[in-house]
Amino acid sequence: MSNAFDRFNSRRDEVARALDGLQKHAGAVGATSLSSRIARELVDKLRADRFHLVVVGEFNHGKTSFVNALLGRDALPTGVTPTTAVIHHVVYSDEPTAKVVYNQGEPEDVPFAKLKDYVAQGEAVKGEASEMGHSSKEPRIHHVEVGYPAKVLEERIVLVDTPGVNDLNLQRADITYKYIPQSDAVLFVIDAGQPLKESERLFLKDKLLGQSRDKIIFVVAKADIWAPSEREEALRYVRGELSKLIEGPVIFPVSAQKALAGDRAGSGMDELVAHLTAFLAEERGRIMLNNALGEGLEAARTLGHSIDARRRAAAMSVDEIDRRIARIEVDMEGQQKTVEERKAAIREEAAAIRAWVRRDIDRFCDDVIRQLPGIVENATADELRTHMPGFLESTFVEWAGREAEEVARALEELAEKTVTLMRENAHESAKRLGEGASRDVSPPDIRVDTFGYDLGVAALISVGIGMFYTNIVLGALMTGAAPVLAYYLKGRVEAQTKQKAQEQATVALREAAAKVGPKLDEMITQFSEHLEAWVVQAGKEVHREMIDVLRAAKEQKAAEAPGHEALAAECEDLAEDLAGLVKELEGLRTGLWEALPVGGATSE
Repeated sequence: MSNAFDRFNSRRDEVARALDGLQKHAGAVGATSLSSRIARELVDKLRADRFHLVVVGEFNHGKTSFVNALLGRDALPTGVTPTTAVIHHVVYSDEPTAKVVYNQGEPEDVPFAKLKDYVAQGEAVKGEASEMGHSSKEPRIHHVEVGYPAKVLEERIVLVDTPGVNDLNLQRADITYKYIPQSDAVLFVIDAGQPLKESERLFLKDKLLGQSRDKIIFVVAKADIWAPSEREEALRYVRGELSKLIEGPVIFPVSAQKALAGDRAGSGMDELVAHLTAFLAEERGRIMLNNALGEGLEAARTLGHSIDARRRAAAMSVDEIDRRIARIEVDMEGQQKTVEERKAAIREEAAAIRAWVRRDIDRFCDDVIRQLPGIVENATADELRTHMPGFLESTFVEWAGREAEEVARALEELAEKTVTLMRENAHESAKRLGEGASRDVSPPDIRVDTFGYDLGVAALISVGIGMFYTNIVLGALMTGAAPVLAYYLKGRVEAQTKQKAQEQATVALREAAAKVGPKLDEMITQFSEHLEAWVVQAGKEVHREMIDVLRAAKEQKAAEAPGHEALAAECEDLAEDLAGLVKELEGLRTGLWEALPVGGATSE
């Protein structure tokens, strides 16, 4: 797409080669498990990583037409109503393809030409609307994956086209709380004919800016409706209104119609793509590579311990190595009681957290329900119809966010305490295993596996809980709860039925809470299971690394029978090679943050 991606791809290749060298070095040392992890979770992952762009906008604002203009032709169906549209993941493919991914069951290939009809029919069976105005069943379809031969996708970019809605505050919760926080950039589409409606302001202020302030690009679609004489004034107005919400908004007026008709120069699309390219390749890309290099340096530190163990093994006979391996295995079995005690403590604390979360849910519902009579009594029917769903959802989201943060802090404390205890055990084990040797065994640090960034202990300890855990938990909670709250009273409140409004609001709140309770239970249980699994792994880590290296040294002695001096010299060579690899990784990491020219325009 541009020189920016050429530079990024060149750097990605350099980082991947350096990490590949580290992986091969781990194999040469005899640290086979670490070698496999570097290959699988660093090298392969880096080469497979993609940039995710999420496109958000209200229905009939030209959002899907804009996506089609990015792709270069009409690839996605337009005109699908808000109630039937689904999320589209658009990826590069040599030929147009389409695949439906269900919430349950295997994906299904569908004819690309029939995509529009299929999506409408597929979502239509998701469940009949209940009397209260919300779906009685969960949607069958999670997303549709579209493959398309578009140049913009060649650099491993995934475009996520979200369903347009008549009010962004009714946007699907998994988009707001899952897709957006995990995206690399958010393209927020507004209509040149009615720029920045009140619902868009509220969505930006309440749901988007807090999660994605640094990666939002505003796209003013249908900009061709502006006459040349009013274009500058219109843009000044849009910029002024957005500046009230975000400092220095990045704005691009575009015309999808002109772009699809072949007038790229007059469409404004080239300027947007240039900025987007630079942003992904030079900002988000550097973060991606920096994370991979940081993990590589952690792995190199572990390899240093392995070389030290191999150096000590060089002074032993094969029989001595066998005795040392046997001693390690016996010690590892003896640690089983300690591991079981740690697991029991985790389960007990997780149960306590689940108990106070259930109490918090009940108290929250009771508090809001006590306030409802006053709220309903002091509002008009129009105000109830317009604002009650939004009030319920914003109140619930605010509470759920606070609760997720409290749960996150409690789980982080549990994880940190567990890690501290396991490190103490590791040092004790190393001291025991070193008895009788010429030097004490230098214990490798017991660390959470920082290679895997998921909902488990790994991400929490390595990057801190912060918004990472809170956003994921909040997204899971609101996926079920937000639609109930948002749609319950929409258009259902009449002037003479304030009592009915209060009753419906109470039912909506209780039903949403009923969805949240089990989900929080599941989250806490899942975390504790991750932590228990880590305890089992960490309890063996110091032993496993020693056994791997000692066995490799034994095999080498048995096969080649080199002298002590030759093996010691080999260890020195390995240490020297490792130092060179570390220097290379550190150099690449430092080079990432050198000043780069920024391509493309940032706004007009």
